[in-house]
Amino acid sequence: MENDQGVLVELFVPRKCSATNRLVSAKDHAAIQINIGGVDESGRLDGTYKTYVISGKVRACAESDDSINRLATKDGELKNVWSYQR
Repeated sequence: MENDQGVLVELFVPRKCSATNRLVSAKDHAAIQINIGGVDESGRLDGTYKTYVISGKVRACAESDDSINRLATKDGELKNVWSYQR
Protein backbone atom coordinates (compact mmCIF):
# COMPACT_ATOMS: atom_id res chain seq x y z
CA MET A 1 0.00 0.00 0.00
CA GLU A 2 1.23 3.50 -0.80
CA ASN A 3 0.57 6.72 1.09
CA ASP A 4 -0.28 10.10 -0.47
CA GLN A 5 3.37 10.80 -1.31
CA GLY A 6 3.74 7.49 -3.18
CA VAL A 7 5.97 5.88 -0.54
CA LEU A 8 5.52 2.15 0.14
CA VAL A 9 4.29 1.79 3.73
CA GLU A 10 3.64 -1.96 3.97
CA LEU A 11 5.58 -3.87 6.59
CA PHE A 12 5.55 -7.12 4.63
CA VAL A 13 5.60 -7.31 0.84
CA PRO A 14 5.02 -10.91 -0.29
CA ARG A 15 7.26 -12.40 -2.96
CA LYS A 16 6.05 -14.36 -5.95
CA CYS A 17 7.81 -17.33 -7.50
CA SER A 18 9.22 -16.32 -10.88
CA ALA A 19 8.64 -19.78 -12.34
CA THR A 20 5.09 -20.52 -11.16
CA ASN A 21 3.82 -17.00 -10.30
CA ARG A 22 2.56 -18.26 -6.91
CA LEU A 23 3.04 -16.42 -3.65
CA VAL A 24 6.01 -17.53 -1.56
CA SER A 25 4.87 -17.78 2.03
CA ALA A 26 6.89 -16.53 4.95
CA LYS A 27 7.25 -20.10 6.21
CA ASP A 28 8.74 -21.42 2.94
CA HIS A 29 12.30 -21.81 4.17
CA ALA A 30 13.40 -23.64 1.02
CA ALA A 31 12.66 -20.66 -1.24
CA ILE A 32 15.59 -18.77 -2.74
CA GLN A 33 16.10 -15.38 -4.32
CA ILE A 34 18.90 -14.88 -6.84
CA ASN A 35 20.12 -11.53 -8.17
CA ILE A 36 21.93 -11.86 -11.51
CA GLY A 37 24.09 -8.84 -12.28
CA GLY A 38 23.96 -7.15 -15.65
CA VAL A 39 27.12 -6.59 -17.70
CA ASP A 40 28.04 -4.13 -20.42
CA GLU A 41 29.73 -4.82 -23.77
CA SER A 42 33.18 -5.09 -22.21
CA GLY A 43 32.03 -7.68 -19.67
CA ARG A 44 32.03 -5.44 -16.61
CA LEU A 45 29.19 -5.11 -14.13
CA ASP A 46 27.01 -2.11 -14.91
CA GLY A 47 25.16 -1.89 -11.58
CA THR A 48 21.88 -3.37 -12.77
CA TYR A 49 20.54 -6.75 -11.78
CA LYS A 50 17.62 -9.08 -12.43
CA THR A 51 15.97 -10.83 -9.49
CA TYR A 52 14.56 -14.35 -9.71
CA VAL A 53 12.60 -15.95 -6.85
CA ILE A 54 12.24 -19.74 -6.81
CA SER A 55 9.81 -21.36 -4.38
CA GLY A 56 10.55 -24.42 -2.29
CA LYS A 57 8.02 -26.44 -4.28
CA VAL A 58 9.93 -25.87 -7.53
CA ARG A 59 13.19 -26.71 -5.80
CA ALA A 60 11.70 -29.90 -4.31
CA CYS A 61 10.69 -31.03 -7.81
CA ALA A 62 14.31 -30.44 -9.01
CA GLU A 63 13.14 -27.88 -11.57
CA SER A 64 14.95 -24.78 -10.28
CA ASP A 65 17.92 -24.90 -12.67
CA ASP A 66 15.66 -25.41 -15.67
CA SER A 67 13.37 -22.61 -14.49
CA ILE A 68 16.22 -20.14 -14.05
CA ASN A 69 17.62 -21.03 -17.49
CA ARG A 70 14.17 -20.59 -19.06
CA LEU A 71 13.53 -17.24 -17.36
CA ALA A 72 16.99 -15.86 -18.11
CA THR A 73 16.72 -16.91 -21.76
CA LYS A 74 13.32 -15.22 -22.01
CA ASP A 75 14.76 -12.03 -20.48
CA GLY A 76 17.70 -12.04 -22.93
CA GLU A 77 20.36 -12.78 -20.31
CA LEU A 78 21.26 -16.18 -21.84
CA LYS A 79 21.40 -17.31 -25.44
CA ASN A 80 21.10 -20.83 -26.83
CA VAL A 81 20.93 -22.44 -23.38
CA TRP A 82 17.30 -23.40 -22.98
CA SER A 83 15.07 -24.89 -25.64
CA TYR A 84 11.63 -26.40 -25.33
CA GLN A 85 11.70 -30.19 -25.51
CA ARG A 86 8.67 -32.38 -25.35
